Formats: sequence, C-alpha cells, structure tokens
Amino acid sequence: MTATPFPVGELVAARRPHRKDAARNYDALLAAAREAFAEHGSDASLEDVARRAGVGIGTLYRNFPTRRDLFECVYADEVNALCAAALEVADREPWEALTAWLDRFAGYMVTKRAVREALNDESEIFQSCRDSMYSAGGPLLERAQRAGVARPDMDFTDLLRMVAGITATVFDDDAQRDRVLAIALDGVRTGR
Repeated sequence: MTATPFPVGELVAARRPHRKDAARNYDALLAAAREAFAEHGSDASLEDVARRAGVGIGTLYRNFPTRRDLFECVYADEVNALCAAALEVADREPWEALTAWLDRFAGYMVTKRAVREALNDESEIFQSCRDSMYSAGGPLLERAQRAGVARPDMDFTDLLRMVAGITATVFDDDAQRDRVLAIALDGVRTGR
C-alpha cells in the first residue's frame, strides 16, 4: 500500500510489517475483517476473520493485539483507500470526479457503520480519519461548485450527510441504492 498525503495514511503504514510474508498476512487480515464486518457488523468473530484470511488466530493477535486495534486499522485502511480514490479521480471533469468519489464513499459507509458500533465517535482515529476524508473529498465538491455544476449553497458536510443517510437505508439490492443515490445527486447538480 502506498501512503496517501493525508494524516491517517500513516496509521496503517506504521503498523504494516516489513517482511513480505508478514505484510501479506496483514493485508489479508484487513481484507477479511472488512468483509466480516460488512456481513456481521461489530460482532463478527475474530476466528472467522483469521479463517477468511487463511491464517491462524495467533497471527491475527500478533498483528492486532486487541479487537479495537483491528477495528481502527480496518477503518483507517478504508479511509486511506477513500483518500486515494479522490486523487485517482481528480483529473476527471468536475462532476464526474465528484460522483465517482461519492460512489466510493457510499461503499465505505458499510464498513464505517460496523466500526462505529465498536469505537467511540470521540476516538482520536475518527477525528484523524474525518480530517483526511475532508482534505481529500472536499476539494472535489469545491471544484464542481467553481465549474458551476454543483449547487453553491451546500458544503461538504451537507453532501456527506445526504449520502450517508441514503446508504444507511436498507435497499433491495445495490442497483436500487445506486438509483436512489443518482436521484439525490440530481438535486446537487446544476445546469442539467
């Protein structure tokens, strides 16, 4: 994983082992935990996480001594990916860049809900992740507003709350969620 230029990028990078086999196990554990948390919420068993990653429970505990350590690293890893996605789409047309990033944000919300159950909102990791996310995604909205393709009377917090509210709803399938999100974003777009 390459570090992002955002503060939270250092958390996962600092904990990731340097030896290749250990780094592979670490990455596999993060991916397995992300899946388990998305499916079972904060109650996902650590034994299931280790099994999904193809490692023993001892390997999990060597990398993440506590359940909280695992939650924090999964959350920070998701935010790192979200920040990287902002950089990846930044050269697209303003509206396309914003909506591509918001689509990625919608996916991130699944992991965030599971982690939020386990961590306190006052946690230092939440503040750091929030700051990184705003630093990465906020300029996409500002650029779309300057280009005249996004409402000028909203701020980034308004936009994230709208998308978070939509993703908190239970949908029949991803297609329905995407359709509802597209309808809401039509209310953000100007000059249609």
